[in-house]
Amino acid sequence: MFNETQLQAYKAQLRGALIQPGDADYDASRKVYNAMIDKRPRLIARCADVADVIASVNFAREHALLLAVRGGAHNGAGLGVCDDGLVLDLSALHGIRVDPRAHTMRVEGGCTWGDVDHATHAFGLATPAGIISTTGVGGLTLGGGIGHLSRRFGLTIDNLLSVDMVLANGQLVTAGSKENEELFWAVRGGGGNFGVVTRFDFEAHPLRAVVAADLGVEGDARPILRAMRELMRRAPHELTLGFMDVPAMDPNAPAGCRSPLSGRETTRRRPGKRSPRSWRPRESSNERPASVRIRRCFRRCRSSIRRRPRPASPEATPCCVSSTTS
Repeated sequence: MFNETQLQAYKAQLRGALIQPGDADYDASRKVYNAMIDKRPRLIARCADVADVIASVNFAREHALLLAVRGGAHNGAGLGVCDDGLVLDLSALHGIRVDPRAHTMRVEGGCTWGDVDHATHAFGLATPAGIISTTGVGGLTLGGGIGHLSRRFGLTIDNLLSVDMVLANGQLVTAGSKENEELFWAVRGGGGNFGVVTRFDFEAHPLRAVVAADLGVEGDARPILRAMRELMRRAPHELTLGFMDVPAMDPNAPAGCRSPLSGRETTRRRPGKRSPRSWRPRESSNERPASVRIRRCFRRCRSSIRRRPRPASPEATPCCVSSTTS
């Protein structure tokens, strides 16, 4: 491990804050998106620049500390935090530069996709990202990256042009199609733990608008999936159709909780009184089958696309339809 003298020497190298257990902002700084994750790092370094990242990587290597990299803190398994190790918090690295002529953008490692969308929207550009704006650019990109624009423009890593990365030895390198090609292959799906990416360069695509629709249904998912399969066989590339199987809410949930599908409040069960459908949405006698509703939704989206002029360049309006079932 390390002693107090070594810790103070490391702290003196940083421009950002170094947070330890007992500090006022320690608990807030170790929280991640998944509230079930409750890990307690020994140190949290809020890196202000790449020099802070290099100093932190060197300190972790020299003192055999487990190192976790925190971007948007959105990883479901809680990989952005660790027990008894050092967390590199990149949230202060959130600069973005868009080149509207070259259709490219340069994004620092602590940005979220909400930051990117805000910066690119002013120029009518976009790149495939996830479906939640608070997701970190780093985690989604290095994990592949799929979202509403993926059927038209590919995965996020398909649009990655180059990265700046701090390796385990503390060296900063650039990896791309013409430099450190094998490392660039590695970060585009070859595995993990190759280094800390501090900058991403992406290709951006002209995009005017996105038409989105959500369809919540309840029951057997098989006819829904068959209908989706038939639709996508002839669907234009502008249409992305997603499916998510959402588990039903516990029928014994406290009053006031909402069904993830219907949004209707639950009613608390009282002892001695039966409430067999206390949380489920009511069935309508004239409700159309799920497959029919999906087809109607698809037709509306397709009509919306057709009503807009279709330029020769790939600037068509992507459309996404999400279906959820319990």
